[in-house]
Amino acid sequence: MIIIDEKSIVKEYFNTTGFDRWRRIYGKDEVNKVQLDIREGHQQTIDKVIAWLSADGNLGQLTVCDAGCGVGSLSLPLAEAGATVYGSDISEMMVTEAQERAQAQLSDSSRVKFETRDLEEISGNFHTVICLDVLIHYPDDKMDEMLSHLCSLAESRVILSFAPKTPWLTVLKKVGELFPGPSKTTRAYQHREADILAIFAKNGFQPARTEMTSTRFYYSRLLELVRG
Repeated sequence: MIIIDEKSIVKEYFNTTGFDRWRRIYGKDEVNKVQLDIREGHQQTIDKVIAWLSADGNLGQLTVCDAGCGVGSLSLPLAEAGATVYGSDISEMMVTEAQERAQAQLSDSSRVKFETRDLEEISGNFHTVICLDVLIHYPDDKMDEMLSHLCSLAESRVILSFAPKTPWLTVLKKVGELFPGPSKTTRAYQHREADILAIFAKNGFQPARTEMTSTRFYYSRLLELVRG
């Protein structure tokens, strides 16, 4: 029996070939049309989160955990806006890139700290825990443990994005799997919104705001869950 350690596969991918690919997507370098579409979709999700937090009027007083921070696409603008941000990622290469971008882009880089760490290993307490475009790497049988841990870190709120599991998107995913390539090194998992909400409800969180981002190649449901 062969046991596949998917977390190790994801970590290896984002420290090697995947790092360069996604660093380019989350940057400003020239990319192909599919990558550009994903960049724009991901940025729309980032912009929606920042709009939510800005609308609350207390962004400068928040402590935020950016779980699965990548190259800092969310952490950096939050820190620039005055939040105190802790960002973590499973990939050392991603964290190093995020640190370099912080030094180059922020007037005060002391407001953000980056660390290489698995989501399940994050510790501490934060007003808001945010986890964007990470759940796609978690199969259903690992989702409860991961989301429950994020809930334990959040004093007030969790903001999460995920690839929704719908009949149409499932068909699109299967079509995409017919064309293997370097971008398919890791699996992409879809999840039912009802299953996610049930896990949060068990941990004492209820939905507050929701958005859907859809481009040609990027589909992401954004949820805000608040405690009690």
